[in-house]
Amino acid sequence: MSKRTADEEALAGPLKGGGRPDAMDVDDKPNDMGEFEDEFEDEFESEDEIIEAGVDGRPDTEREAEEAAMDVDSGPGTFIVGRTQLEAGQTLAPDPTTYRMLHNLSTPWPCLSFDIVRDNLGDNRTVYPATMYTVAGTQADYSKANDNALLVMKLSGLSKMDGEDGDESSDDDDDDEDADPILESKSIPLTSTTNRIRAHQTPSQDPSKPPTTLTATMTESTNVFIHDITPHLASFDSPGSVITPQQNKPVCTIRAHKAEGYAVDWSSLHPAGKLLTGDNDGIIYMTTRTDGGGFVTDTRPFQGHRSSVEDIQWSPSEASVFASASSDGTVRVWDVRSKSRKPALTMQISDTDVNVLSWSRQTTHLLATGADDGVWAVWDLRQWKPSSGPAPEKPTPIASFNYHKEQITSVEWHPTDDSIVAVAAGDNTVTLWDLAVELDDEESKDTAGVQDVPPQLLFVHYQNLAKELHWHPQIPGALVATGEEFSVFRTISV
Repeated sequence: MSKRTADEEALAGPLKGGGRPDAMDVDDKPNDMGEFEDEFEDEFESEDEIIEAGVDGRPDTEREAEEAAMDVDSGPGTFIVGRTQLEAGQTLAPDPTTYRMLHNLSTPWPCLSFDIVRDNLGDNRTVYPATMYTVAGTQADYSKANDNALLVMKLSGLSKMDGEDGDESSDDDDDDEDADPILESKSIPLTSTTNRIRAHQTPSQDPSKPPTTLTATMTESTNVFIHDITPHLASFDSPGSVITPQQNKPVCTIRAHKAEGYAVDWSSLHPAGKLLTGDNDGIIYMTTRTDGGGFVTDTRPFQGHRSSVEDIQWSPSEASVFASASSDGTVRVWDVRSKSRKPALTMQISDTDVNVLSWSRQTTHLLATGADDGVWAVWDLRQWKPSSGPAPEKPTPIASFNYHKEQITSVEWHPTDDSIVAVAAGDNTVTLWDLAVELDDEESKDTAGVQDVPPQLLFVHYQNLAKELHWHPQIPGALVATGEEFSVFRTISV
């Protein structure tokens, strides 16, 4: 959870679509990476006011009167989305006792889309300090488009919170666990801002060699660039290695789209590489990697949406099926074997834009969606039937939450727990939810004073301009979220 602190600058508004915030307060160099920030040392040593009962310097009577006016569930200094209002000049600081791990880092320009790359360090890792690899695309200011880059990053030295014992074991010394985090990066020049980026790995035929790691980057230029970042990842463990200009060039450029787009996904069931890309004209193209290592884009697009394709995702269990979300308020399910290139199912699930979707990998008939009105919902695809009339059918979700008051910008199921969902929203928060929570009658009485806070809500993490999040597939409970800066964290509740 978060606590309130005062700051001289007011919060920026939520970022939507392709808009870009101002540059970070770092050296203005295209390849200059940011640094991790020791949030609990730097911030609390500043002269910022800490608004917390007992330490704010106000008379006891004044403070006690304010506390009495607050709802019993909020507690002094606790921020609750949609209920607690920040005063002018206030921002939020995290409560360190609620995290197992928390690190923040900034980059020269915001990276509002990223993906996590699987590594060879093992699954179900609980050893600290942790290491992870990510890819991200920048959104530089319009006047400095040449600053844009695809960033391949290694994050290491990610330690536990001070005093956080947990049940994790480590073979490292305590001194190693307290080491400073390290950010290493390789930069691939781009001439356009990144709208969405996704990574894909193809197993090597030679067991002694690493998998081939590809990225697909949808840019504002309407082009989609596919890069092979295998040498960039390998260079982190090969001191002195040099990336050649040829290795920075895309292995394929998809020029089929006539409008920019935000929808990209690689199929996990096609190891060689099968890619979907959707644009603001409502057009979806499929690109397939050939046996020779090249790429072919099918010239027959998938058409059906009346407006922009906001997100797209392959089915985790059926190799020929994918779903798409659109600003026309629908989710459509497609079968790539269809000669008509028309959707097999169309469901009108919102009166506003459907921005994001996520397919559960544990229970593959469950689909989560997030819309522009702040509502996120869970759908049982077994209940969706083809419509017999001209208008799309409006189904009933099995769960729906109207907690966030701004647009949902990212939603993702936990990789191994089909009841846990992470959500990012334009109200500058990332929330964690447990759909398995149900209150009995006695518990309902105890929480009667908690209005508009669903019992399924586990945790609220403050993230300025929250845009995209991903669970780490190999470090249980670890989340990476991006917005104005990156947050890498794990809570004590997951």
